[in-house]
Amino acid sequence: MVRLSIAFEAGLPHPDGPVAALHPDVGFDMMGLTDALIVQPFFPVNIAWKNQGFACDVELPTRRFSLAVVCCTRSKKETADLIAQASAHADIVVVDGQKIDGVDSHYKTLRKLVPVQGTITKAHGRLFWFAGTDLCGLRAVDWNFEGFITKAGVFSAGAVDQASLLLAEALPDHLAGDVADLGAGWGYLSSRILSRDGVTKMDLVEANFFALECAKQNVKDPRAKFYWTDVATWNGSYDAVVMNPPFHIGRGGDPELGRSFIAAAKRCLKAKGSLWLVANRHLPYETALDQCFSKVEELPGNGQFKLFHASRPRRK
Repeated sequence: MVRLSIAFEAGLPHPDGPVAALHPDVGFDMMGLTDALIVQPFFPVNIAWKNQGFACDVELPTRRFSLAVVCCTRSKKETADLIAQASAHADIVVVDGQKIDGVDSHYKTLRKLVPVQGTITKAHGRLFWFAGTDLCGLRAVDWNFEGFITKAGVFSAGAVDQASLLLAEALPDHLAGDVADLGAGWGYLSSRILSRDGVTKMDLVEANFFALECAKQNVKDPRAKFYWTDVATWNGSYDAVVMNPPFHIGRGGDPELGRSFIAAAKRCLKAKGSLWLVANRHLPYETALDQCFSKVEELPGNGQFKLFHASRPRRK
């Protein structure tokens, strides 16, 4: 991102020690800081940074850094929490983000709490920096509701997603055998499925590390196994797959993401296996379902979401 290079030219001190970047996307320009630690809990992006030769972790270690760069996420609470973590462990904290991700709101908040040493506005975004200090008041608190725990930044934090609720109510009582929840999030669907005695195994596959950590707290059944990985590359053998696939990468909608989930279900289901899927009504998944399954049935949904049951995965 050009804002970081401009900031160094405008007086942001060049680091003389360890550097960390919190939640940078793949395209973020590290400005030659090749020794930086990338903190990224989203599996595909974590792997992409590793493939570029960077050291990676899912959360900021408790050691000192000369510079920490916080990249704004879609979650205001998560970003504030990342800023507080960085400020506790870094001499200088840089916050960078687009206006659409609320960077100006964070700027206004931080100006009231710390002396901001510099700011750059460019390319529909802002970068600013300040000296690290105690900002523990910005740390996020976990949600605890209806027996579930969720964290800031995970999908549907603080409430059951209505699409998942609709799918859970539509699943048949006779659902049984080995089951996978692809894109399991914090575990709501899996918790509902495991109420069935006929389920022999429940694999929760999720790319967000912290969502999966929540799922481990929310789903204590010994039949459940947890996998932090990319659904697009997952392999298994299941009698049933359930999914409420994501369709956003950052702010942008990408139906191809859901199609990759459907392809994964086809790959992982046994010959007589079934897929149960919920999706926002505007998403065009019908063609992908027809290409991957011999039998596709649309179930009663509602004005916002549509439900599908697909079976007999095509092998060619």
